[in-house]
Amino acid sequence: TVTALGLHYRVVKLAAGDCAAGAAKTYDIEVYIPSMDMYYEVSSVSNVKEYQSRRGNMRYKPDDGGKPKYMHTLNGSGLATSRLMVALLETYQNQDGSITVPEVLRPFMGNIDKISK
Repeated sequence: TVTALGLHYRVVKLAAGDCAAGAAKTYDIEVYIPSMDMYYEVSSVSNVKEYQSRRGNMRYKPDDGGKPKYMHTLNGSGLATSRLMVALLETYQNQDGSITVPEVLRPFMGNIDKISK
């Protein structure tokens, strides 16, 4: 998550007109890009209610024994790695140009703590 990466981020609830056609509610996760002094979307999560379950014919039977109903579903994207990479590089760049590797990523990078020129 962006929290574990130590990035500055915000969660933005989109206005109805900015949501996809099937979405009832959408939240964007945006990370701060220091060089641009702006936040950019890296992930999005939407409540699409019955939109996807109707298309996939996914239903459940209520506990009360009533007729099967379409379930509500969520639609979420992974992280946009190109924007995330920029945020990581700019956030963790040191004065000498090296990059401090966030602790959570070190096991995936041979346990190194810094990338140097």
